[in-house]
Amino acid sequence: MKQKSNPLTGELKLAKRIWGDIPAGRLTELRDLLQRYKLSVALGEVIDLDNHWYVTHSGLIRLATRRRCDGIRTTLQQRLSDPAGSRWVFRATVYKSPGSRGFVGYGDADPSNVSALVHGAEMRIAETRAVNRALRKAYGIGLCSVEELGSLSNNRGPASDNVPSTKHSGNGSSNGQPRLRDQLSQLIRQHNLDPTLVKAYAATFCGTPSLKEANRDLVQSFISHLTACAKENRDMLICRLNSYAKPAEGRP
Repeated sequence: MKQKSNPLTGELKLAKRIWGDIPAGRLTELRDLLQRYKLSVALGEVIDLDNHWYVTHSGLIRLATRRRCDGIRTTLQQRLSDPAGSRWVFRATVYKSPGSRGFVGYGDADPSNVSALVHGAEMRIAETRAVNRALRKAYGIGLCSVEELGSLSNNRGPASDNVPSTKHSGNGSSNGQPRLRDQLSQLIRQHNLDPTLVKAYAATFCGTPSLKEANRDLVQSFISHLTACAKENRDMLICRLNSYAKPAEGRP
């Protein structure tokens, strides 16, 4: 009798294909995350940056949905915000059940703690950070979310996404390898994927309003993720991409 495949084994196998050889200790951490919170590598709910695991906004939202979260309320903290300086502060409250008193989280964003590629979107980033922190409190997740990180350039020395022209910041090549944009285009052609749906999925994966606003590290991580998913189970990937298709407008 054919045994059913273990979803956790498949997730860990996919993680190794995306991020290569993972040390035993970090693999144990990932296994615990996937088991305890039912997060998914295949859906981009956990990603690896600088040898640390991070949960994504989409992963937290799906976790809340699975746990039947009663609601999330966000409020702009006007006295702490400075619209002229593009500084925004939000308070988010997560209600796990109808009688819950709520779990509160705050999120702030301004040009100094977000990537240069998303300047102008500080308000949305602040709200997302607040929601993520509230959700992590509500469901006991000590793992930081990728959206809560400040500009990656502030933590890694010279910024890979802080170059004179942001137009090419996510796609430049300095090591003889194809630009990220070319890598992604080649991957789309190779597996006959819909470019529009791929870009929509990438934006969700990277936690940015659009793919062009994601920094180089996140784009590279997404390309590795997409490559592994296409090779591992293309049908599942197609289903995932189709979820980003806009419903056709009905005729009058």
